[in-house]
Amino acid sequence: MYPQQYNPPLTFLQVCKESNCIANGPSISLQNRLLLWDCPSECDYTCQHLITDARLSQHPPPPDPVVQFHGKWPFYRSLGMQEPFAVLFSLLNYLAHDHGIALLRDRLPASYPLRPYYLCFGYVGLVSWGFSMLFHTRDFDWTEKLDYFAAGANVLYGLYFSPIRIFRLDEPTPRKQSVRRAWTLLCILLYIAHVTYLTAWRWDYTYNMTANVVVGTISNVLWTWFSIARYRTVKRGWAAWPGMIVAWIIMAMSLELLDFPPWGGMVDAHSLWHLGTVLPTVWWYNFMIKDAQEELQGAHLKQ
Repeated sequence: MYPQQYNPPLTFLQVCKESNCIANGPSISLQNRLLLWDCPSECDYTCQHLITDARLSQHPPPPDPVVQFHGKWPFYRSLGMQEPFAVLFSLLNYLAHDHGIALLRDRLPASYPLRPYYLCFGYVGLVSWGFSMLFHTRDFDWTEKLDYFAAGANVLYGLYFSPIRIFRLDEPTPRKQSVRRAWTLLCILLYIAHVTYLTAWRWDYTYNMTANVVVGTISNVLWTWFSIARYRTVKRGWAAWPGMIVAWIIMAMSLELLDFPPWGGMVDAHSLWHLGTVLPTVWWYNFMIKDAQEELQGAHLKQ
C-alpha cells in the first residue's frame, strides 16, 4: 500500500511566499544558497515541517501522522543537504569502490586479462554513488535523472561483466572474442534504449524499477550458480562468497519494501538500503582479488 501523499494548500504556501519572498525578506544562509535553496523552496521546506509538527501534536493523532510531500518524506536537512544520511551512506559506498580500485591496482598485475573489467566496475560504481550523493543532497529534476541513469548503468555493468568472468569471455579465442563483442554491443544498445525511453518517451518510475530488478536478478542468479559450481570444484570457503554477497544484497534490498517515515526525520528505509550495500561492496572486491590470485597462482604452478 502506498504511503499517503499530501499537497499543501496553495494558500498556505502563497502566504509564506507573499510574506517572505520580497525585496527585504528574510536572508538565506550561505550554505543553503550554495546548494541552490531559494525563497520558494525555503517556504516549501518550512511548510512541510509545520504541517508535520501540527499533525504529530494532534490528540488523538491521525492514522498517518507523517505523510509524504511531492512523493517524498519530510526530512530534516543538515548543512543544506535534503537527506543527510542518504548522502553519508552513499559516500561510504563511494569510498568502498575507491578503496577497492586501489586494491585492484596494487594486487593484480596489469597483465591479468580481467583487471580492466574489474577496474571499470569500480569506475562505474564511483560515478553511480557520486550522482547518488548529488541527488540526495538536492532533489532537482536533473539530479534525479543523473542518479537514475548512473544507477542503471551500474546495475547493467554488473550484468555485463558477470558472463565475462563466469564463462571467461576474456580469453583470446576467436569464438569467445566474437561472443564478447556481441555481448558488449547488446549491453550498450540496451542502455541507450533504456535512457532514450525514459527521456524521449516517458519518465516511468515503475518501468525503471522493474528494469533494474530484472537485470539485477539475472546477474544474481548467474553469480549464485557460479558460486555453487566454483565451491564444488575448489572446496574453499572464498569460492562461496559471491552467493553469500548476493544473499546479503537481496536482504538489504528488502528494506526498500519497508517504506516508513524517517527516524528522527533523517534515516529512512532507502538510506538504510544504501548503508546495507557498503560491506558487500568491500567483500566483493576481496572476492575478485582472491579469485584472481588463485588463478594466477595456479597458472604459475603449471609452468
